[in-house]
Amino acid sequence: MRMAGSREAVWHGLIRKNHGCTHFIVGRDHAGPGSNSQGEDFYGAYDAQDIFREHQEEMGIEMIDFKHMVWVAERAQYEAIDEIEDKDNVTILNISGTELRRRLSDGLEIPEWFSFPEVVKELRRSKPPRSKQGFTVFFTGLSGSGKSTIANALMVKLMEMGGRPVTLLDGDIVRKNLSSELGFSKEHRDLNIRRIGYFASEITKNGGIAICAPIAPYATTRRAVREDVESFGAFLEIHVATSIEECERRDRKGLYKLAREGTIKEFTGISDPYDVPENPELSVETLNVDVDTCAHLVLLKLESLGLIAAE
Repeated sequence: MRMAGSREAVWHGLIRKNHGCTHFIVGRDHAGPGSNSQGEDFYGAYDAQDIFREHQEEMGIEMIDFKHMVWVAERAQYEAIDEIEDKDNVTILNISGTELRRRLSDGLEIPEWFSFPEVVKELRRSKPPRSKQGFTVFFTGLSGSGKSTIANALMVKLMEMGGRPVTLLDGDIVRKNLSSELGFSKEHRDLNIRRIGYFASEITKNGGIAICAPIAPYATTRRAVREDVESFGAFLEIHVATSIEECERRDRKGLYKLAREGTIKEFTGISDPYDVPENPELSVETLNVDVDTCAHLVLLKLESLGLIAAE
């Protein structure tokens, strides 16, 4: 679904025809992009049906049109809104697809009149509320910025809360166990981060929490990981925005010194670029801020998004 408007219904019909279908259901505002800034729909409720009807014979696929159905409380039944003659004297109820998804996501009540209990139960099973869905927290920042330390603190807090399994995919751990054969070229760095993204998406898909803490210097690769994960659940990019001067000051291994001397090639922040995240879900600064506070800020963000229950 491209949400491109009424002509998209014809395109959908052609695709179904090519796959052997003889009939195609077109509902109210099929593929409509929604409302404009004034709250008005871009397309009429049945524009897609009208254009499909014009071309169905030449396409060779028959449309089954579906009207806008609403619940009439006084008669305890669904009726096509265009066919209700006594609109002013009856109570008309309706829940849009967007509102249904919101209620499922937030774990809110779905009225008995809307659907059968068995259907609602299945909907809740297939789309649990956000507080029970898997998600990924993806830390990114320079070497020595404090990513792993905050990630570990966050993991402990989430494990104490319980309810979902928590997995930490730290950059050094992944390098040792999943990417030991890779070097530090751009191609290999991308591959390493894509591997982390794959495992994070699998954890998210299965209802767990993945905490990732690589450097992940390239914005395009981070974007690709986000797309992989968001197919199954929420993705939060956390930028640990510690300055390179502070990272060098903390550097107990002397890696920055070796990089500036040219001994270590392609070192992020020195001889290789770091793409600063433009729109992370959260940015934390670790200078003069303790680890517990940083981890708590991430928890508050998760809470605000409904991914964990408020304490």
